Amino acid sequence: MHSRVLAALAVILLLSGCATVPSTRHVFTTEAEILAAYGEPVKRWANDDGTTTLEYSTQPNGEITMMYTVDQGGVVLRQENALADENLARIERGMTKDEVARMLGRHRSVQTFVNSGEEVWDWNVRNDYPGILATLFNVHFVDGKVVRTSRSYIYPNDSDHFGLFGLHPFYDPFPPRFGWRYPLRSRWSRWPYYDPFHRPWYFY
Repeated sequence: MHSRVLAALAVILLLSGCATVPSTRHVFTTEAEILAAYGEPVKRWANDDGTTTLEYSTQPNGEITMMYTVDQGGVVLRQENALADENLARIERGMTKDEVARMLGRHRSVQTFVNSGEEVWDWNVRNDYPGILATLFNVHFVDGKVVRTSRSYIYPNDSDHFGLFGLHPFYDPFPPRFGWRYPLRSRWSRWPYYDPFHRPWYFY
């Protein structure tokens, strides 16, 4: 266990030394400043009014996705965190995958549930709950359209299934070891998990 933790910390330090992580605190005035600070964006979105939005996602481990909208001259018109609560609340039933991707940016992972016919995208978002390791915002699609959204939570006792940097967590809302200590529960009854060290993909 200690070797796994040390390996994770080593990779974190390595990544932190070779890249600048996008932040909501940095205010830019030109596209050139953004590129100098963060490099090329994950994606460039062409808008109907001729402007361009640069997407800088920190998924799967970060909690923000910065969107910088610039005009044709490279002047920054606005910048926002696409994973802010007020933007998550804008996801509505009937939206397409492309519309959701444009609003929230790159998702963290995709899961498919045969029985419900749902394809679920999730994003690691701001976690404000004491005793919870991470909060995931989930968008559920059926036939390519949004049918609902939900949130799921990763608890300390899930750490063995959480994987390196929180990739593909296991989550069961009614495990005996948790009892009813935490009021926040996902409506999901099953969640696939992946442990990169010794467990293969499979579903419960």
